[in-house]
Amino acid sequence: MVQSTSSRSTVSPFAVADTTLAVETRCPQGRPTLLFAHGFGQTRGAWNAAADALADAGCRCVTFDSRGHGESGRVHDGDYRIDQFALDLLRLAAVQAEPPILVGASMGGLLGLVLAGEIRPAPFRALVLVDITPRWEAAGVERILAFMQAHPEGFASYAEAAEQVAAYLPQRRERKTEDQLRPLLREEADGRLRWHWDPALLAGDLVQESERYQPRLLAAASNIDIPVLLLSGARSDVVSRATVEEFLQRVPHAQHVELPHATHMVVGDANDVFAHEVTRFVQSLDSPADRQRAGAVQP
Repeated sequence: MVQSTSSRSTVSPFAVADTTLAVETRCPQGRPTLLFAHGFGQTRGAWNAAADALADAGCRCVTFDSRGHGESGRVHDGDYRIDQFALDLLRLAAVQAEPPILVGASMGGLLGLVLAGEIRPAPFRALVLVDITPRWEAAGVERILAFMQAHPEGFASYAEAAEQVAAYLPQRRERKTEDQLRPLLREEADGRLRWHWDPALLAGDLVQESERYQPRLLAAASNIDIPVLLLSGARSDVVSRATVEEFLQRVPHAQHVELPHATHMVVGDANDVFAHEVTRFVQSLDSPADRQRAGAVQP
């Protein structure tokens, strides 16, 4: 186990079937355990501020880089499948001292949703979905993929990369610094800086597979019997009022909070509000009212 760049956490390798994941833990003796799963094209660093805040509140916070992302290993044959990501998450949940509360953004939320709906007993104590529903708006996903597919030649400098991030996230007032960008870029043999993700993630049919997954996700949502909080961004182009309403019809016991100034990048856009809502939800899990609600939805 080695110290991370933050003295508040430790990073350790976690072996899965065909690669190794980078896993970071904050407040190791805290309770309950929150397991954070990031979105497609992100890293565990997307959770840093929120995980710090929740660790300060006494929660044990576990973040990780998904396969093909960040400091985690890449798949040698480049054949990425959604079920591989789901199995990685399931294995991480299984080695926690207690069933964790899963906090999943975008892709991470979809993985948590299908596991919570298909496995009995559920591998999680509760589920927090961050701007994701079983059905999503295609235009928002296409915008994300367009950003990821742009500039395969990489960047000559961190300043050049910062310009592209600023154009992609115009709602952010501050540009990313070199220190903030360093974990997101790799300097390769030709001296160019390229994004941290494996290009094979975009070259295969993983994205098309996710579209075919939607019926399975909708069916899984109908089977969820653990507490659920859906946090959506009012300015999101991935989640809409229609997709939220469809989800709430399938999971009527779910709580929904819309963050008025957030886009799909909820955590980065409104971290303080996000951390507050997650803290409130976590605290409610021990309340008599929540225990009664949870009992009412048991099969």
